[in-house]
Amino acid sequence: MTNQPWSPDSWRALPADQQPDWPDPAAVEATLAELRALPPLVFAGEARQLRRALADVAAGRGFLLHVGDCAESFRDLSAPRIRDNLKIMLQMATVLTYGAALPVVKLARAAGQFAKPRSNPTEFVDGVELPSFRGHLVNDDLPDPAARVPDPSRMVQAYHQSTARLNLLRAFTKGGFADLTQVHLWNQEFVARSAEGRRYEGIAHGIDDALRFMAACGIDLEREHQLHEVDLYTSHEGLVLPYEESLCRRDSLTGEWYDCSAHLLWIGERTRDPARAHVEFLSGVQNPIASKIGPTTSVDDLVALCDRLDPERDPGRLTLIARLGVEKVDTLLPPLLRAVRDAGHPVVWACDPMHGNGIVTTGGIKTRRFDDVMGELRGFFAACRGEGVWPGGVHLEFTGDNVTECVGGVEPVAESDLGNHYSSLVDPRLNARQSLDVAFQVAELLKPKGSRRPS
Repeated sequence: MTNQPWSPDSWRALPADQQPDWPDPAAVEATLAELRALPPLVFAGEARQLRRALADVAAGRGFLLHVGDCAESFRDLSAPRIRDNLKIMLQMATVLTYGAALPVVKLARAAGQFAKPRSNPTEFVDGVELPSFRGHLVNDDLPDPAARVPDPSRMVQAYHQSTARLNLLRAFTKGGFADLTQVHLWNQEFVARSAEGRRYEGIAHGIDDALRFMAACGIDLEREHQLHEVDLYTSHEGLVLPYEESLCRRDSLTGEWYDCSAHLLWIGERTRDPARAHVEFLSGVQNPIASKIGPTTSVDDLVALCDRLDPERDPGRLTLIARLGVEKVDTLLPPLLRAVRDAGHPVVWACDPMHGNGIVTTGGIKTRRFDDVMGELRGFFAACRGEGVWPGGVHLEFTGDNVTECVGGVEPVAESDLGNHYSSLVDPRLNARQSLDVAFQVAELLKPKGSRRPS
């Protein structure tokens, strides 16, 4: 924590973790000057709208669906791929809304998720030690020493890629693709042939019946805009601080600072120290913000973090994303829930059941077991229920592609299948069938018999 008033660059007075080792400081400054002159990617009013929606989630009046790619790739800027990811997200939201009778806040890990923290500065690729791939905002994933050198021009490329992705997402969500009357069209072919797809079709038919009933009652469905478009917000880990600083803008209506690279920014398990740069930066922007909470988090650590990021105890300001692992969630989460509740912080509690459950197969392939993912989710709901805290959301890495990266599920991916279609740049993701399976099971957990909303 600095003794000076907050400003977009006040983080520079503190140690900053996980920052690229840029070889040319002058090139970095030229890049940041270019970014500072570009328009914002999102607007302060949109961030405030998300903050209000998250306040409802914190109060038990909604649920957060926070999903998307592990790490976006510069090579995957295609309308079909973005559309297919959105399809799965809309399907999951439909299952949750229909099954649990709750509004769902849709928050995508998209249009900016181009940087990744790494445990080690180097990694081995085909037996060769190379600088670690840190996301396409920083360097390239190609197994070549020259490609792994951090390149500041990639920050500008990330900005333009984010612009294109945002434009397409806005067109899809506001231009008719997200129309609730089109629920059948969201069922991708390979999902439609699955058990999850058939369950989803049952919901789609139920929605059709409800819409016909409303029309028969004289409700003009064409005038109900909520049926024809959805609010979709974007998020990414606010990791590379010079990039985030360069996209800060002062809101003309309030005079407050917003990080206009995304609607919500989060900090990770490796960068959540209240005395270091990432927390300093996020403490001053007025976006809704989040922090991952891992198994090393103590009660005192967490309360101190909440005090730094949410000193006014403002509902919707702070989301805590627990990523504790299936073996530890039952014992580690309850005291954290109690501490935050007793300190008076009205946070959204969400569960990331992916990052605490990574394993490496005997063949050296990173994967996650679907049963472990669901086991941690069930433990999260049980812990929240036991402490009288609303289980407010789920945070998943997924893709609309028919990948074989996580093992298990209703129509299981076997360990021997992992090499068939494994395309993630960093961590394994759920495929469409597995994602929809999670949504159905979470909808069951959300029903009144499964969890209690705060009064």
